[in-house]
Amino acid sequence: MRFAIAAGGTGGHLFPGLAVAEVLHAAGHEVMILTSEKHIDAVATEGRSEFRIERLPGMGLPRGLSLQAAKFALRFLLGVSHCRSLFADFKPAAVLGMGGFTSTAPILAGRLRGLPTFVHESNAIPGKANRLNARIAGGLLVGLADCITRVPNIACTLTGTPIRRALCVRPTTAEARVRFGLDPARPTVLVMGGSQGAQGINRAMLGASEILARENIQVIHITGPTDEHLVRDAYQRASVCAWVGAFHHAMQDAYAAADVAVARSGAASLTELAYFELPSVLVPYPHAADDHQTLNAQVFQKAGAGILMPEPSATAALLASEIKTLLLPEKHARMAFACRGLNVPNAAELVADVLLKAASAGGTN
Repeated sequence: MRFAIAAGGTGGHLFPGLAVAEVLHAAGHEVMILTSEKHIDAVATEGRSEFRIERLPGMGLPRGLSLQAAKFALRFLLGVSHCRSLFADFKPAAVLGMGGFTSTAPILAGRLRGLPTFVHESNAIPGKANRLNARIAGGLLVGLADCITRVPNIACTLTGTPIRRALCVRPTTAEARVRFGLDPARPTVLVMGGSQGAQGINRAMLGASEILARENIQVIHITGPTDEHLVRDAYQRASVCAWVGAFHHAMQDAYAAADVAVARSGAASLTELAYFELPSVLVPYPHAADDHQTLNAQVFQKAGAGILMPEPSATAALLASEIKTLLLPEKHARMAFACRGLNVPNAAELVADVLLKAASAGGTN
């Protein structure tokens, strides 16, 4: 069979969508991936010749009546028209949207063709796009159980959030650290702020650099494109053993090398931290829609898998103190165990199974 998966705009939408596509492709099905026109989508899908990749026009929904709203409406209608043309040619048996407005046009086009359509929501609360998408589609698949209580009038299925197959092939801790040019035996912190980096986290870590050096803690720091040189220079001045880069494609190496993490609390990052059983200090992006990153972090803190630290509270001294606490053997073991309870290791298969069953049944769900 053939399936269309709309997954783009952010890594948090795209990478889980690719994970589902990988499962379907491995089972002998054909998959069309519909992405946005953003550069990150082009980079992340480069070389993925096993899938048909299509770019969709689109933009975020502006507030109020304005010229931007008119542009949004026009691009949305163009997106729906383009999807209907693509689906007439590709003839998918079902459509999956991984979230955001990149998913809305494909879901609507799928419904107009009478196809089973589903939306996946990774966060503890759906954003405005997915609240709309879920009402258009036939069902909402959720990554966190907390999400179900926040959408009482929508049919939900708990599947977890899929992770890419590449992440499942993990090296040993020592092997991973050597790949970063680090000491295989020293405690290691992974710092990451999502695909664009996180300046608040970056600057707090720089303030903590001298403390980390005294504690013999080494760092893998994924900075985003803006702060790479600043962070690298600061660690060198403080004599911190560190690998610093704007981005890193082989995240399985970064997770495997780390004992603990300092991160934003986007759903995809949290899913991967849980999979690798990494205790974490979670610093939510303070301007996230509906403050969903704080809600995500609260789920992990309640479970004992992470420590929530609002960005205004993320001083260098407090951050360094929490990192040292997470590295204590007993504390680390408890939190790593808590991560297991939040991990759904077969999430991609569960999502794929929903699509396959609906497609086999046929018709509008």
